Amino acid sequence: MTSLVWTIIIGGVVGWLASIFMKTNAQMGLLANIVVGIVGSWLGFWLFGVVGFHASGLIASLVVRVIGAMVLIAILKGFRVLR
Repeated sequence: MTSLVWTIIIGGVVGWLASIFMKTNAQMGLLANIVVGIVGSWLGFWLFGVVGFHASGLIASLVVRVIGAMVLIAILKGFRVLR
């Protein structure tokens, strides 16, 4: 139960930061930030793992998560889900 709560909190923060960087913050609500943050975190770790980078530590992990969420937002913009 505790890990689910932390996943939601971290996902929300990551999605919120990514939406600010990608200038989609006004379009996304709390639920969208959480979903984009969680899925984007997975995508970021997967993409960085493919190129051989493994984040260790709080800052590196946060950067990988936010970059993954930014990539997800870019994909959603490409499919015109977001403007």
